[in-house]
Amino acid sequence: MQTNSHLSRLIHDQAKKYGDREELIYKDFGGSEWKSMSWNQFSDIVMKVSNALLNLGVQVQENLGVFSQNSVQYLFCDFGAWGIRAVTIPFYATSSEQQIQFMVNDAQIRFLFVGEQEQYDKARRIFATCHTLERIIIFDKNVRISTHDPNAMYFEDFLKLGDNLPRQSEVEKLQAEASMDDIANILYTSGTTGDSKGVILTCGQYHAAMEANNKCVPVGESDRVLNFLPFTHIFEKGWKILCLTEGARLIVNTYPLEVQQSMRETHPTCMSSVPRFWEKVFMGVEEQIEKANAAKRKLFQHALSVGKRHNIDYLSKGKRPPLGLHLEYEMLNKTVFSLVRKELGLENAHFFPTAGATVNPKVEEFVHAIGINMIVGYGLTESLATVSCNHLGEPYTVGGVGIPIEGIEIRISDEGEVLLKGPTITRGYYNREDLTKAAFTEDGFFRTGDSGYLKDGELFLKERIKDLYKTSNGKYIAPQMIESKLLVDKFIDQICIVADQRKFVSALIIPVYSLLEEYAREHHIPFETHEELCANPQINEMMKERIDTLQQQLAHYEQIKRFTLLPHHFSMEKGELTNTLKIKRRVLNENYKKEIDAMYAE
Repeated sequence: MQTNSHLSRLIHDQAKKYGDREELIYKDFGGSEWKSMSWNQFSDIVMKVSNALLNLGVQVQENLGVFSQNSVQYLFCDFGAWGIRAVTIPFYATSSEQQIQFMVNDAQIRFLFVGEQEQYDKARRIFATCHTLERIIIFDKNVRISTHDPNAMYFEDFLKLGDNLPRQSEVEKLQAEASMDDIANILYTSGTTGDSKGVILTCGQYHAAMEANNKCVPVGESDRVLNFLPFTHIFEKGWKILCLTEGARLIVNTYPLEVQQSMRETHPTCMSSVPRFWEKVFMGVEEQIEKANAAKRKLFQHALSVGKRHNIDYLSKGKRPPLGLHLEYEMLNKTVFSLVRKELGLENAHFFPTAGATVNPKVEEFVHAIGINMIVGYGLTESLATVSCNHLGEPYTVGGVGIPIEGIEIRISDEGEVLLKGPTITRGYYNREDLTKAAFTEDGFFRTGDSGYLKDGELFLKERIKDLYKTSNGKYIAPQMIESKLLVDKFIDQICIVADQRKFVSALIIPVYSLLEEYAREHHIPFETHEELCANPQINEMMKERIDTLQQQLAHYEQIKRFTLLPHHFSMEKGELTNTLKIKRRVLNENYKKEIDAMYAE
């Protein structure tokens, strides 16, 4: 049963309920062994953090920065701050010095918590340019503090300020005074279309979101939840808090590149993710099947066909599968599909919320076919994550993003934009009255910037309105839709569609260089550099054939006519990607103007 307490008391109320039951499973920074912590231990450290913050002089609704990858210390800071009605402002672990400087100054942060060496070094370099910044508090005890830095301290030393709970009576008084109107977070958006803006999220919004999600998301005490996405991301932040209210165990994955190993080591039952994760799972399984012998390939393809008929053609539509089909599926599920899930570390898979971008229908069907419940949803920072989602065990449509959660009103404007109203919607942007006013209609609906439509109660998305391209022939192109279709190819790592005010669609493509090198060696294609690989006519012809196969279902005017293989990845350093790894189209158009112009040269 859910414990939906005020954020200031949630961990302590759960500790009273669960006591010494294991709650957090984690590794130390750079560590190799999994450790665990009980609810009581979790509560004790959160109380210490609250007391330590008061000893530092933190005030009610003061803004605190957290600049780190996922860690248990991150959780301690969030809940410790909320315990004294302070506000936490999360920074992506990959944030640039420019972004950090902007957010620290905009939010007038005095105390900044950082994770590892990289985050500390960046914070130290911008310290002098941030007039409010007083202290850098470091999670990783292995960080080397500069000898010329009197403003840094380790988290362990910070915790000592809370030893014996010297300010506990004040903490309890503040918790008694805590309000649903208190700001819990200010989340700065990743800024695909301009400067970052701070989204205000209140304790009341979280309370409403937890209450609504409790009615449609079946996470519970028996679940083991792997935290893969950054805690900075609203999807993971909201999901994490929901899991805590439900008493589920959290498995904190610190390094994203280790997630598949973490899955195999910890055997989670649930995990929130983005479509790109499942695309890579899909491509990985396909690659293994391609390498198998003919008999195994035939068996898997048959099993996949049965899985799709059973789970998509029948169950997704609320229909009972015929007995013969059901029995065959059960046999294949216990043999073929169970081996796939075991290889992934998902032997006990319950369900897997997925959002953040368009899910390729081919990938969605594959995931369901192998017996994994992908719960597709839609949300944004301003809505505190979930707006709509599929419901486990209930009918859904592949390609849709589910039905609205309780309390959310969805309206489609005359221009096709998805508009939202409800208790989980932000009250606005921090220090930006102009942007706040522009974000809402006169009758109080939030403008999402997404185009979509409702059909039989389900929400379907089309494209970001600002991302829609219009060719010189007057045809509208949805670049994300085209990109999602091509990203299932094992040779394609990144892609950016080009079409705006152009006579046809083209693409900048980052190939998977390791596979391209392997292909070149197998076909005796000489090369020394990525540049030579990308320019090779035989390689380009192979890629063209694969692209043509994938875009057969697209309208003629949507199909890629020309493409350029690039020898280097799109990067955050060059401003080409956001912190959530979404491409910045304007920047890419500028950075690759020469290559783009060449594709349209007569």
